[in-house]
Amino acid sequence: MVRGATQGAAWRLPRRRLAERLAEAGVKDARVLEAMASVPRHELVPEALRSRAYQDAALPIGDGQTISAPSRVAIMSEALELEGSETVLEVGTGSGYQAAILSRLASRVISIERLPGLAARARRALDRLGISNVVVHFGDGTAGRPADAPFDAIAVTAGGPAVPQPLLDQLAPGGRLVGPFGERGRQDLLRYRRAASGAITVEDLGPCRFVDLIGEHGFSA
Repeated sequence: MVRGATQGAAWRLPRRRLAERLAEAGVKDARVLEAMASVPRHELVPEALRSRAYQDAALPIGDGQTISAPSRVAIMSEALELEGSETVLEVGTGSGYQAAILSRLASRVISIERLPGLAARARRALDRLGISNVVVHFGDGTAGRPADAPFDAIAVTAGGPAVPQPLLDQLAPGGRLVGPFGERGRQDLLRYRRAASGAITVEDLGPCRFVDLIGEHGFSA
């Protein structure tokens, strides 16, 4: 067996154990758990932090940003209620980990990152992992991506003062938007639904804390 294959096999058990811990903590969607057990998080964190890749903790990835804790990624992914045929918008690519998970759950993922260095690194990482159904764009994610709208689901991976109106406008009938909104440093994870009539309802999924959502429709830098 080649060295790369041996190294890859060494990470399978930590990934499987992570998925088992998430199931014990209450994550029920079998497709989400399988994605968490399959995506190599260690390939998406700085090399110096790889030994901590499968701990349930946020880790720094540079530029003042973090890769979210696996439990938070799993909870957000489950809350999107994906079945496999959807087009998903992700606001805040970061390391590319959430996008990699979503790539296993949806047909197409459009991800937007405001920091050019992170966007470029995420593109390279996703290419390296052979993930072909994620497109990463550099830009202001709070404005969404009108050219690719409407979206069946939208994941906002940074905390803003309120849900950006452009994102709600780009949510398809029947779609779900999940993201953290509230005060700086302390938000609630909210799920918005657009009914076939166009009416929007919102559910509070509990308190959380994310890095700031920066942009025209978020916090100022």
